[in-house]
Amino acid sequence: MSNKVNRVVLVGTGFVGSSYAFALLNQGVTEELVLIDINKEKSEGDAMDLNHGMPFAPSPTKIWFGNYEDCKDADLVVLTAGANQKPGETRLDLVEKNTKIFKNIIDQVMASGFNGIFLVATNPVDILTYATWKFSGLPKERVIGSGTILDTARFRYLLGEYFDVDTRNVHAYIIGEHGDTELPVWSHAFIGCRPIADIMKEKPQYKQEDLDNIFVNVRDAAYQIIERKGATYYGIAMGLVRLTKAILQNENSVLTVSAYLEGQYGQNDMYIGVPAIVNRNGIREVVELQLNEEEKEKFTHSATVLKDVMKRVGLQ
Repeated sequence: MSNKVNRVVLVGTGFVGSSYAFALLNQGVTEELVLIDINKEKSEGDAMDLNHGMPFAPSPTKIWFGNYEDCKDADLVVLTAGANQKPGETRLDLVEKNTKIFKNIIDQVMASGFNGIFLVATNPVDILTYATWKFSGLPKERVIGSGTILDTARFRYLLGEYFDVDTRNVHAYIIGEHGDTELPVWSHAFIGCRPIADIMKEKPQYKQEDLDNIFVNVRDAAYQIIERKGATYYGIAMGLVRLTKAILQNENSVLTVSAYLEGQYGQNDMYIGVPAIVNRNGIREVVELQLNEEEKEKFTHSATVLKDVMKRVGLQ
């Protein structure tokens, strides 16, 4: 019988990282959690604080402040380090700063002998996931970005509110860049097993204009939250825990992550938010939805914007 335990290494204990660590402990997802940050005191304080909550946790988790050598035996390295989006900045504005930071981090992780899965959350997430894949040399399926997992969650939440149903029974996706060019896939949006388009035809109180506003609120949610409290972290932390569970528990769950495309959706050699099946090996496969013409056009536009930025910073 194997004595192997799951180890997650978190690099970056800012708002997102520390919220993720807290949610991970609360849900008892992993046996070991290592915290790494350039601000050693902050990470040590986080480890102490989290450990003091252990008597209330659903299962024991060994948590400590560590270093890159601890990545050698890690199943998963979660990257939340990097410069934050400031008010008025887009996610793409962060690209040059964070690509440099990532090169340094990934070199140190790989030098440890790490052979697990990278999960990237730092923005611009699609470009930094591509950079992580390039810098690490790992197979494409073992580098995953948080993609549009949070946008999809926001979408499902707001649609659940609008139609007055449990958000967990809303099945709808946001795909594309995690940012200003993302798009809703209305052609595959369901309440339970019923297409939203059918419900709209049947019940005149529901209007397309309201749905368009819901999408705008999803797309611009980060700006609205940053304006009010300076950063977004609880929603994405919960999304990262969901992904961690899907990986460590070999769930084969369909989640909208930043995945590498090789011809799917008409795109090649890039990471972008699409539904994919996630399990213990990383991304098992990309789920290719049959988009309508308008959605295809918007997705192509989103991919083009990302590729242009990657060329600008020399990643392609």
